[in-house]
Amino acid sequence: MGSPSSRLHCMIKRFSRKPHYLLKYENQMVFQFSTDTFSDPIPVVCTRRSNGTIDAGCSIRKPISLWPGMYHSPVTNALWEARSSIFENAPIVETDLISKTPCKSRTIVLYKFSSDYVLREQYRNPWNEIRIGKLLEDLDALAGTISFKHCSSYDGTTRPLILVTASVDKMLLKKPIRIDTDLTIEGAVTWVGRSSMEIQLEVMQSSPEASSTSESLALTANFTFVARDSKTGKSALINQISPETEKEKLLWEEAEERNKMRKIKRGEQKKEIQGEEVNRLNELLAESRIFCDMPALADRDSILIKDTCLQNSLICQPQQRNIHGRIFGGFLMRRAFELAYTTAYAFAGSAPCFVEVDHVDFLKPVDVGNFLRLKSCVLYTELENSSKPLINVEVVAHVMRPELRSSEVSNSFYFTFTVQQDSLRHGTRVRNVVPGTEEEARRVIERMDAEK
Repeated sequence: MGSPSSRLHCMIKRFSRKPHYLLKYENQMVFQFSTDTFSDPIPVVCTRRSNGTIDAGCSIRKPISLWPGMYHSPVTNALWEARSSIFENAPIVETDLISKTPCKSRTIVLYKFSSDYVLREQYRNPWNEIRIGKLLEDLDALAGTISFKHCSSYDGTTRPLILVTASVDKMLLKKPIRIDTDLTIEGAVTWVGRSSMEIQLEVMQSSPEASSTSESLALTANFTFVARDSKTGKSALINQISPETEKEKLLWEEAEERNKMRKIKRGEQKKEIQGEEVNRLNELLAESRIFCDMPALADRDSILIKDTCLQNSLICQPQQRNIHGRIFGGFLMRRAFELAYTTAYAFAGSAPCFVEVDHVDFLKPVDVGNFLRLKSCVLYTELENSSKPLINVEVVAHVMRPELRSSEVSNSFYFTFTVQQDSLRHGTRVRNVVPGTEEEARRVIERMDAEK
């Protein structure tokens, strides 16, 4: 093994290698180290590549201090670099609006999980599966980059716009995502209104049994971004879109229909629960009265919502901000997902499996320095299918301002999980969840109806 001093000398020699020379060509960089340990050059591909694909595992970056919010994901890091290429040398001027095709904003991120051990470790959870929360964070970052690309001009100039995530449509996991197989996320702007746009992202992962592209599709996500004038804060017009192919035209029509439905939903006033819904409310509350009045006689396979709750708090730091100085939406989604996952884990007694994220509206921005509190609970369970019981978890993000003695809801997230088949075979049981108050019962009815 050698003496401690000789081992230390080897470690210092190994970790103090200096670059011998640097070659730069066609937006790629290659480092070669002058060392006896390696005889061949070590190629490191930079973010921007000739085919437009972003390599998620690239390790050559500009200093982190140049961009905000880059510590939490190597893909976010890569996307900031791609986004900075639009803004660093581009003058910000008032330019005329143009029409762009979807292909102009199309962006691809490649995760080389099969060969990049370091990247794989950053996305691996304790059960050797992918961390879905980090993937959600990356999806929001990629959607932001695509929105910036669409709003820039052909000559490289940019308009003084603030682009923020307005909402995310329901995301359904179509098949499990492996951590040892290469993964691709591809997306483009599919629909544009006056000041808003929809970006569709597809998570693709091939497998030996997948014979077609559709079988490689693991998840589809639709993000809506809105544009604000950076000076006035009011809605700002953005470049229009010109679909060319039949698929692009179909995606535009589907997005147009979703936008109409969102407007209808926003226009509906919250109606009073009455008639048949009163009976549903009373049925939900009937069992909770037994828990409150005669707990010894309560169903042992049921539990009150309040007994499933977890929460955590944090101060929003500058490292979590986006390019406009507010907290990055993907960061909020990741923190909400990881709390929801923990809640489902503590509730079920075994590691849960992610199923879907319901529609998310970003109601209020979260700023650097805000005191953020995330509260979660199992809102209800669906036990009709004994082989795949569903656990519906609610996470509500509150922005606290202690100096003003105020608290506002910033976001509400709804995640659905199930449990692994092995756990069910070994006796794991998912309990029924019971609302203890009328307010909780109303939230349960509201979510059940939204799911339908």
